[in-house]
Amino acid sequence: MTVLRIGYTEIYTTSREAAVEYFVGALDFTDVARARTAGAESSLLERGDVRIVVTEGATAAEFLDRHGDGVADIAFICDDVEATRERALRAGARPVGANAVAAFGAVRHSLLPASTRYAPAGLPWMPVAPRGAAAGRVKHIAALDHVAVVVAAGALHDCVEHYIGAFGFERYSSEFIEVGTQAMDSIVVRNAAGTATFTILEPLTGRDAGQLDAFLERNEGAGVQHLAFLVDEIVPAVRDFRDRGVEFLSTPGAYYDALAERLRELAVEIADLCETDVLADRDEWGYLLQLFTRSPYPRNTLFYELIQRRGGRGFGANNIRALYEAIERDDRIAAE
Repeated sequence: MTVLRIGYTEIYTTSREAAVEYFVGALDFTDVARARTAGAESSLLERGDVRIVVTEGATAAEFLDRHGDGVADIAFICDDVEATRERALRAGARPVGANAVAAFGAVRHSLLPASTRYAPAGLPWMPVAPRGAAAGRVKHIAALDHVAVVVAAGALHDCVEHYIGAFGFERYSSEFIEVGTQAMDSIVVRNAAGTATFTILEPLTGRDAGQLDAFLERNEGAGVQHLAFLVDEIVPAVRDFRDRGVEFLSTPGAYYDALAERLRELAVEIADLCETDVLADRDEWGYLLQLFTRSPYPRNTLFYELIQRRGGRGFGANNIRALYEAIERDDRIAAE
C-alpha cells in the first residue's frame, strides 16, 4: 500500500482550449489524447515525467463556479490500489467514488495501478495527432518537483497528519515566515521515494491578512496554489517561456543587491538572474533557483513555478519572503 508517484494532476478550467494552448504552445507539453463525454471534454498533456489533464464541461461546473480554474485531482500511482484505499479510509479519509479519496478542500486523490496508460480511467480516450514541434526547441520541463497547497489557519497540522496516516508520507521539513505584520507557517511532506511532494502552507491567525488569505478567499477554501516544474536550466527556460507569452512575477532590484552579498559565489550569474527575475537560495546540500508565473486564470487561483536544483534539497526558504512580497505587489496591481 505504497504511493509510488503522482500519476497526473487534473485541472478543471473554463476554457480547455486556452489551457491546452498555454501548456502546449508556451510550456512545450505534448497533447497526447482527448476524451469527450456528455458531461465533459478532457485533454491529456505530457512533458517529461509530468502529466496534466485539463477538463471543461458540466462535470467541472460546480467546482469552477465555487473555486475558479484549479486543480481538482492529484492522482496517485499505487503498488496496491485497494490496500492504499483501505489504509486511507481507516485513517479517516472520505471516499470519493470507487477509487478516489478526498484530499483537502474540493481536491481529491484518484488511486491508480502502475499499469495505467491514459487517465482518468473509464473515459473514451482517443490519441491526438502530434503537433509539429519548432525546430531546435529545447524541452525544459523534466518533472513535477512539488505541489504547493494552502489550507486555512489552524488546519496545517491536521492536513500533515492526514498525509502521514492515510498515505504513509513523511514529514520532510518546516518553515515559519514573517513579513512585516503578516506570517505564515509551512510543512513539507512526501512519500518515501520522494516522488510525491507537497508543501502545505497556512496563514497565521492574529496577523494582518496576506496573500495566503487572499488565495483562500478567491478559492473559497483550501486548494492547490501552484505546481512546481523541475527544469535543467532555469535562465534559458524563463527566456524561452517569456518569449512564448508566459508572464512571470517580477522581483525587486534590491533583491539582487542583497543576493550578491548573500551568495557571492553566484556573482558572475547575478546579471542573468536579475534580467530574468530568477530567485536563488542555498542550503547545506547546494543551490536552487526558482521563479513563479502570474496566474493565467481569471480568478488568479492557480499559478506555476519553475525550479532548478543544483544539489539543493529545500524549497527556497529564504525566497519565500520574496515570493510573498511579489504576490502581494501583484495583487495590489490587479486590484487597481
